[in-house]
Amino acid sequence: MIASLLVANRGEIACRVFRTCRELGIRTVAVHADADRDALHTRLAEEAVRLPGSTPADTYLRGDLIVKAALAAGVDAVHPGYGFLSENADFARAVLDAGLVWVGPPPEAIEAMASKTRAKRLMGVETLQDVTEADLPVLVKAAAGGGGRGMRIVRRLEDLGAALDGARAEAASAFGDGEVFVEPYVERGRHVEVQVLADTHGTVWVLGTRDCSLQRRHQKVIEEAPAPGLSAQLTAELHALAARAARAVSYAGAGTVEFLVADGRPHFLEMNTRLQVEHPVTEAVFGIDLVAEQIRVAEGRALPAEPPRPRGHAVEARLYAEDPARDWAPQTGTLHRLDVPDGVRLDTGYTGGDTIGVHYDPMLAKVIAHAPTRAEAVRRLAGALERAAVHGPVTNRDLLVRSLRHPEFTEGRTDTGFYDRHLAELARPAPDPHAPLAAALADACGRSRFGGWRNLPSQPQVKRYAMAGEEHEVRYRHTRHGLDADGVRVVHADPGTVVLEVDGVQRGFTVARYGDRIHVNATALTALPRFPDPADQQAPGSLLAPMPGTVVRIAEGLAAGAHVRAGEPLLWLEAMKMQHRIAAPATGTLTALPVAPGQQVDVGALLAVVEEGKP
Repeated sequence: MIASLLVANRGEIACRVFRTCRELGIRTVAVHADADRDALHTRLAEEAVRLPGSTPADTYLRGDLIVKAALAAGVDAVHPGYGFLSENADFARAVLDAGLVWVGPPPEAIEAMASKTRAKRLMGVETLQDVTEADLPVLVKAAAGGGGRGMRIVRRLEDLGAALDGARAEAASAFGDGEVFVEPYVERGRHVEVQVLADTHGTVWVLGTRDCSLQRRHQKVIEEAPAPGLSAQLTAELHALAARAARAVSYAGAGTVEFLVADGRPHFLEMNTRLQVEHPVTEAVFGIDLVAEQIRVAEGRALPAEPPRPRGHAVEARLYAEDPARDWAPQTGTLHRLDVPDGVRLDTGYTGGDTIGVHYDPMLAKVIAHAPTRAEAVRRLAGALERAAVHGPVTNRDLLVRSLRHPEFTEGRTDTGFYDRHLAELARPAPDPHAPLAAALADACGRSRFGGWRNLPSQPQVKRYAMAGEEHEVRYRHTRHGLDADGVRVVHADPGTVVLEVDGVQRGFTVARYGDRIHVNATALTALPRFPDPADQQAPGSLLAPMPGTVVRIAEGLAAGAHVRAGEPLLWLEAMKMQHRIAAPATGTLTALPVAPGQQVDVGALLAVVEEGKP
């Protein structure tokens, strides 16, 4: 029996595993990089071990240090979580060789499926060797790892070389393995996967399907179980293929077999020999704890002959600190508050006051809803996200709500090209027009001890806010009857709550302020100074770093004085193990390029200046 366990991971998945361990009475041990010294997963564990490393992200890739930490802490077992070393056969062997229990599949099974190229050969699927015009479009894909890293769509043959180079660099940075391969790219397919759970006694459970078609940058955003709209015949075929893959490598533990479904046919993609990020939807539908089952299988216990029967429908949304309207740019800073209403499940590695850094994936949390029907689950999740308090950097929350309510999604007609078609409309800001007034009134109550009333008429108070990229000016007065705003009746105002009556309808606003950043219900604003500092103005055409990161590459031959075209890539910035292309904002002359490869930059740092117009 496992009495103590170390999670060789961080963030949300470490917190998730610790939750189950507490329920089972298992002592928990965390590992952490210096950047994660005060992270939630470190605080939740009963013990924590620091991992020295060259960079915060690479620290969790040091299997030797993790095994050393496990032995020093005296644990019985190691759980790899997902990402990092979770699909590294050498790490699994090192854990076993140290006399510890590995809460995962046998190293041989990981080895057989860890490389997507080997997995495809095992399942009888060939990859492209020599790409021709007839093969286009194609997908360049990392052979190791996942999460969308090391993936590039290629639509023109002349772009293949750059895509291969970029994918190799990104894959090597994220997984320590730069191997990539090329396969046909299906434009309108559905990403459908099958959860399997196997023991060491020959029993293989197939736990239904999941649809993960809503993706950005090949990373999943919304997942659900079961996958809607599949015929009984196709579902049976997917189940059979998944069981075949598990049995082919004598699998044990939890794993996922992924397919692209197009024209009613399944195309094998890969087998993930670990727990998936989206496992909660399967847990909700089947009423099981997959982490607990992983631990029981690792202890050598047998599964019942048949799995539990599924009930209802579950949907999960991944809440990211990113700006969908700015090419999904990841965001950093302090997460002041993260609360969701009752009735949904929240899996997160953050709590109020934590810092969202640049070193890791920008996922803040997963929000999961379960209900008797799909329509009810989708409605419940959209409503919970809409009412959630997410105070801090920009997130994809509004995009998630609109996606869940989009007709293509509600009708179950989505595919992997959903955001290619609808991103512009879904990411368009729709702030509350009364949010600036509510912010101003709450601020007035908080700053004025006596209400600011004067016996003589005076000029109105003026406040300025930035909201959704635009500046808004608010005017109000203090009167003997309280605060007054033209056209709107102020029913109530205090520093945290404002009630306004507009056209006979009363609306309540919850206001929270963190320095100059203000959150009014789901709308975020920034308080602007009354007299802006001219020194803060940037030259026209300035390209500023959208996030902290490292300049990894400058476009070949690019230098100050070069003529560039709008949309042309100038440089690539790496942050959160992803490479982000920085493109020219307009056609003109590159007048400044003050950065070089390898240089680290902070958010807002000047990267380049493009002077619009002909050279």
